[in-house]
Amino acid sequence: MESEEQARNRFQSELEFIQCLANPNYLNFLAQRGFLREKPFINYLKKELVNAQCTKFIDEQQLLHWQHYSRKRTRLQQALAEQQPPQQQPPQHGNAATK
Repeated sequence: MESEEQARNRFQSELEFIQCLANPNYLNFLAQRGFLREKPFINYLKKELVNAQCTKFIDEQQLLHWQHYSRKRTRLQQALAEQQPPQQQPPQHGNAATK
């Protein structure tokens, strides 16, 4: 049996981990090292993310961080799309134009 102090410490460390998952850089770190392909890790994530006890404590700063990240990514994608020259259409054959 866990003492109340041990349970509180475990909850705090699990909450910190869940909040770290809101950081795109941390998710990228996990993905690059193959953690997101490991079955035990995925099962742990499923268990933790379903834990309703944590959800009410997730810091709204993490949500703001994701909003900032998604806006920044959208602007970057738009800038890249504007920099690429428009693709030229292949010339039509004489037969296609007369049909």
